[in-house]
Amino acid sequence: MISGIKTLGKYLDQPLLVENYKKAVAPIFISGATVYGANEIRKAPQEKKKETAIRTASVLTATTVSSLYAPKLSAKILRLPYQKYRTAEIIKNNTQAVDSFVKSATEEGHNLSNEGLNLLEKAKSKVLKFKEVKTLNNELSQTPKGKKLFNKLIPEPDNITAKDIKNEIGRLSLYGFIPIVGGTAGGITGDVLTEKKVDKNKMADRVKEGSYQYLANIFLCNVGAGLALAGLEKMNIKSKAARVVGMVTGIVATGIVGGSKIANFIGRNFINPIFDKGQKSKQDERKPEALDICLHSDDIATIAVMSGLKWIEPALPILYGISGYRTGIGYRNDKKNNANTENNANSKTNSNTTVKNEKN
Repeated sequence: MISGIKTLGKYLDQPLLVENYKKAVAPIFISGATVYGANEIRKAPQEKKKETAIRTASVLTATTVSSLYAPKLSAKILRLPYQKYRTAEIIKNNTQAVDSFVKSATEEGHNLSNEGLNLLEKAKSKVLKFKEVKTLNNELSQTPKGKKLFNKLIPEPDNITAKDIKNEIGRLSLYGFIPIVGGTAGGITGDVLTEKKVDKNKMADRVKEGSYQYLANIFLCNVGAGLALAGLEKMNIKSKAARVVGMVTGIVATGIVGGSKIANFIGRNFINPIFDKGQKSKQDERKPEALDICLHSDDIATIAVMSGLKWIEPALPILYGISGYRTGIGYRNDKKNNANTENNANSKTNSNTTVKNEKN
């Protein structure tokens, strides 16, 4: 028998259920982006609605498309195998495995209950419910062949080894980088379509936010988790709990604590000099906010992927897409303050102009 937690893990890792997750990601992502975009346009002043619609649509479209294609594109760049959907293949393999087992069990005189046979028939092409997973395991665990079949229908997570860590870090980091590029491209497109001349300040903010999102929320967190896992492998620690704790520690040390500092250092010393100096929006450092902490949920996904859990990876496009969107709009902590400062400056300019005109 298996515990409730392990049963939940088995339930979530059903290959057919994971396929359902994959198919649901695009509709959820597109629907969410549409609702969010419509709300942004609704909140905009009447005279700014058209411009807001163009900018928002440009960023959201580019971010959504790049995020959804990131798995395929990253696999192609790294020359890794990629198959979008495997439903037909999974059903075929499940059917062959179940039929072979039932035939063998009958020949050996091992009679399965009617409930067990019905669940095996269902497992060929459908997702089992939580209780059904537990019931089927209890029945199949009576024999070695039964256990083997159960793990074939719902494979055990394969913890990657130290040898695979480098490749996995590279894959996940490239995966997360693609939406950043997509968001940046969408932001630039929005500028081109709504402005006569592209604002360098906005471009600087995008580059800085992109470096922040990638380093603090994606790359360095992947590196931290990978290095921690490599250390655990070297110490021959096999406990899954220890591996998770170690990877979380690595993420906190490199991403959450060090990531923002490194990103701000790069922005201050390498990105700022490329653009005009003296602009407040380019000098202010990016500070972590509540949403940034929430974005580290993709680090939980990283841990899960590195731990061999199948069900979490389909959500990565949505998680990485948020970073891509924030890059596209050139998010800064002081965005509202900058807008107020700019408005105040414009007001002062208008006032000075009025005074001069009155004097004349």
